[in-house]
Amino acid sequence: MTLALVVLCAHLAFPPPADGQSTEAQQTPPIIPLTPAPEASAPRDRPVSWKLIVPNLISDQERIWSFPARLAQGQDWLPAAGVLGVTAGLVMLDPTEGAYFRRTSEFNGFNNIITGKATLSGIIATPVSLYAVGLLRRDSKMQRTALLAGEAIADSEILTTVLKDITRRVRPAAIPPQGNFADTWFDSGGSLVRGSGSFPSGHAIAAFSIATVVSRRYGTHRWIPYAAYGLAAVVGFSRMTLSAHFLSDVFLGGALGYSISRFAVLRQ
Repeated sequence: MTLALVVLCAHLAFPPPADGQSTEAQQTPPIIPLTPAPEASAPRDRPVSWKLIVPNLISDQERIWSFPARLAQGQDWLPAAGVLGVTAGLVMLDPTEGAYFRRTSEFNGFNNIITGKATLSGIIATPVSLYAVGLLRRDSKMQRTALLAGEAIADSEILTTVLKDITRRVRPAAIPPQGNFADTWFDSGGSLVRGSGSFPSGHAIAAFSIATVVSRRYGTHRWIPYAAYGLAAVVGFSRMTLSAHFLSDVFLGGALGYSISRFAVLRQ
């Protein structure tokens, strides 16, 4: 960030010379390329509006649920295997990590501030605030970013609800401090539409969905990706300190949030 400010100040303080100040440039004939210049490689905006939200969601869900077919065709198997491998390794560590956060009181102050309701309110407020500010500033890019972030949240929560209902993992908070943190699968209660299980984290998948949309669309501002992903990481960490989720729940939620936003919503 400091380097960017230095470069900007240098550019303003020492502008390029005017046409009348360079005789060499006037004597040298312009070079005309024989072939057209290649198009810019910057990703194009995906069409989004209030009218397109539902069609976009349907299209996104088709891409999400057809992903196993891509794996069967030999596509994207390496990153998928990496995510699943790390998740499996973290599941093996969950009894130790889950028991630690369930028993410790070291994070009580942190938990009193970064509560589940506070992070949920922040997740909801982010796209709403972006859209409101975009309207006030007449900034169409910010308005589209807000709609894309909302679309990403909806896509992520649909997937999360299904996975929670399939795995039905017990949350760490539902286990006694001296209980068995290794036997947590297929044992949670709740209805099929509530997605009350622990795997994956709904807060983490939503937070990383928003962070990815904002970072990919405003990545030219170097501090924005750090701030966006940093806040998403705080949300994910808070879910562990509150014993609402295991580390594997948070990791998979973050990985899915990133993947859904980048490849299903933004199509980059």
